[in-house]
Formats: sequence, C-alpha cells, structure tokens
Amino acid sequence: MRTRKAAVIDMGTNTFHLVLVELIRDGFNVIYKEKVPVKLGQGGINQDQIAPEALKRAYHTLQHFKNLIDGEQIDRIFAFATSAVRNAKNGQDFVQEVKSRIGIDIKVISGEEEALLIYEGIKLSGSLNGQTELMMDIGGGSVEFIIGTSQEVFWKGSFEIGGQRLLELFHHHDPILTPEIHRLHAYLEEKLQSLLQAIETYQPTSLVGASGTFDTLTDIYYESMLQCKLTGQHAFELPVSEFHRIYQLLLTKNREERLQIPGMIPMRVDMIVVASSLIDFILKHIAVESITCSHYALKEGAIATVLKTEVETN
Repeated sequence: MRTRKAAVIDMGTNTFHLVLVELIRDGFNVIYKEKVPVKLGQGGINQDQIAPEALKRAYHTLQHFKNLIDGEQIDRIFAFATSAVRNAKNGQDFVQEVKSRIGIDIKVISGEEEALLIYEGIKLSGSLNGQTELMMDIGGGSVEFIIGTSQEVFWKGSFEIGGQRLLELFHHHDPILTPEIHRLHAYLEEKLQSLLQAIETYQPTSLVGASGTFDTLTDIYYESMLQCKLTGQHAFELPVSEFHRIYQLLLTKNREERLQIPGMIPMRVDMIVVASSLIDFILKHIAVESITCSHYALKEGAIATVLKTEVETN
C-alpha cells in the first residue's frame, strides 16, 4: 500500500511553518519540518498592506517549501494564511500570485477558523486536563483565545492585537519604557472587553499557551534550570513565578542583551517583550499557579483535521 503523505503550510504573520507528515492509522509521523521568519507583517501590518520586501521573502520561502514537497512526491498540500493576509488590501493579489507562480492554493482562514484549528492542535498535544481552560495563541497579527474543555469549546475569539502590531504601536524604546507598558495594558483593556466578560462568565481555572512565545519562554525556563525538554513531549509547565522572573528580565534588557539570554532564539527576540506583556495582562484576570505550554498549535490542528477527513473517507 502506498504511503499516504500530506504537507501543511502555516503562513503566519511572523513565521512560515512547513510540516511534511506521513499519515498512519492512529495519527501521523513527521517526515520533515521547517520554520522561516518571513516577517510578512513587517513594515505594513498596521496599514493593512503586505510590504514589497515582505512579499519577496514570502515568494522565496514558498518556492523553497514547494521544492521540498515535490521532492517527497506529496500532492496533498494544505496551505493556510492568517491575519496579515486576511487583513491586507493586497492579500488576495498575493494569494493569486502564489497560485500562478508556485502552484500552491492558499486558504485564507477567518479568525474563528484559526481559533478552532488552534484548539484542535492544543487538544492533540495532551495539554488539556478536563477542567475549563483558557487557551491562547499569540501570533504576529492576531491573538486567538478559546475557553473550553477537552470535550467542547464554550467561547472563542480572535483579536487583531498580535505581536507585530503591538511592537509597532508600543515598543518604541529599547529597553521598553514603563509608560509604554502602561499604554499597552490600557489598549488591551479596551480591545479585550469581550474576552474579559467571557472569563467572568465561564470562570476558567487554568491557562494554556500555544507554541511561539510560550515555546521560547519554556526554553528560557528550562535553560535556567539546566534541564532539557524531552523529545516527544508536547506539553510543558511554566510556573507563574518563573514567568514573572523572566518577564522582569525581558523588561530590563535591550535587543542585544535579550539575544544573550540562554534559550532565546533570534526569531522571537523582537516580539517577546510585548507578547510577554500581553501574557502578564491576562494573568491579572485569571488566578493560576502555572501556565501549560502546548508545543502544538495551528499547524498541528490542521494535521488533526486532515486525519479526521482521512478517517471519514476510508
């Protein structure tokens, strides 16, 4: 029987992810994965444009991904674009250009669809423990929040307040200034009213962060403990006290100094201050002792959806 394979491309506002998988009866095996800091939102996100330099990086990366996909003889490609493309005035032109130039069909997903795929990814990671949880994924363009259990979603929302947007709006000095943090928190208070009401209504008792910034924060924590993450583990605990220690560290350092923090990766160094400030804001509204960090997010949720389709058609 021929091996069934699929490719998933997650075109985030900051990072493009490629995952090549072999579909098996109870799940999937990753054949190859790669992430590239395309920074699609850089230089235009708050003007609802994809800048020319960002387009150039995107075409180059997608052609590279297509070469890898063709090398594995994979014809099932699931490509998703999120906040930067769905809000850009030239987003549809970009989608059409990729189709004609590279041969990849891109599905531009809504914030609601994105939230549901993130939920599926988190569920697949084993991060949910049966209680009512607040889940969050900080992208470059948007931030998704989901309140629910491993069985069902009670509430979901997508907000255009991602790391690249917050960076351009508030992080004007390095290290960031205290008044900039205060303005950022006031902005979040205004933008996240519907989330704060949902937290009040559903009373989640734990916080789960998906991928991205949360991966880096746990990397920094593990490095400080002189521990390694185990291969095959997809959920990690970050004590809130340790989050606050790392956050205070990030607030006092400039870009070069942040790069020296063990566990920091260059891809995250610019956005991590405003993203951590968003987490700090959320922690003021939900009392937890630790944050569960899911290594799985949107792209794994897409794989989970592909697997469901496979089961239904066989």
